[in-house]
Amino acid sequence: MAAAAKSNTNWFAVGISIAVVVVLVVLGGLVVFLNNQASAPGTAPESSALVNDETGAISFGEGETEVDVFVDFICPICGDFEDMHGGALQEAAAADEITLNIHPISILNRYSTTQEYSSLAAGAMYCVASEAPDSALNFFNSLFENQPAENTAGLSVEELTAMAEEVGAGSAADCIADGTYMKYSESQADAHEIQGTPTLEIDGTRVENAFTGPEITALIAGLKG
Repeated sequence: MAAAAKSNTNWFAVGISIAVVVVLVVLGGLVVFLNNQASAPGTAPESSALVNDETGAISFGEGETEVDVFVDFICPICGDFEDMHGGALQEAAAADEITLNIHPISILNRYSTTQEYSSLAAGAMYCVASEAPDSALNFFNSLFENQPAENTAGLSVEELTAMAEEVGAGSAADCIADGTYMKYSESQADAHEIQGTPTLEIDGTRVENAFTGPEITALIAGLKG
């Protein structure tokens, strides 16, 4: 009778193979986790008197006509839009002729040397709207009045905080410093399919020319005052 074959199993090699598999699984899980974190929308702003945490809109007025404006705070053309139409739209919102929905978004971080000013400013806007809603419109206007040029560092956390304090929104300081809503503002371009700023919608319909399109021209012409 033939003798039983002696086992030559290399248990050390088997152990190494199992360890390698475990490490690969862990690394794969970590990559998935990091990818999910990178694409996550971030902390949504707390609902307040102004903020709609579902749409990201910071709303002024209670008029029947809905006007949505999507802005990036380093976008010079957004500043031009505010110079041209901002005053009339804000006055109409104050008179409840329209509901003005402002959407701070971040798509131009690459135009600040810090690579983050768009997100920082938009996040600060959400901080003020959430923490000090009565000061939100003044802070919005201040962001454009003090708008930095493209390809500069932009305003610092300290400067944004000082601006917030100047309009009575000192309570937003910690939120601004923590960058609480920066990532959320970055998610809004995809959420609303925004390719450029300013983007304008009237009653849910996107206006092709935000400056002189027939929709905005008719709207402004029909406002009181």
